[in-house]
Amino acid sequence: MPMSADDLRAHLIEAFPDAVVELNDTAGDEDHWQARVVSAAFEGMSRVNRYRACNAALKGKLGTVVHSVSFDAKTPSEII
Repeated sequence: MPMSADDLRAHLIEAFPDAVVELNDTAGDEDHWQARVVSAAFEGMSRVNRYRACNAALKGKLGTVVHSVSFDAKTPSEII
């Protein structure tokens, strides 16, 4: 069973309560996602560490419940 947008958003908001999350189902199958996550929690983190933090928020479901998620993790100050 794929991961719905609501489930994916809930995991990310649980990990980053201040986050603004935008999701795009790139294949229309709820199994391939693009996620833009904007949170102050990413301040001072490298791009790799931001990806790791987003991946950790999915609690092991990436690669099992959901096939792929491409993360674009930004701080509020990085948004123009």
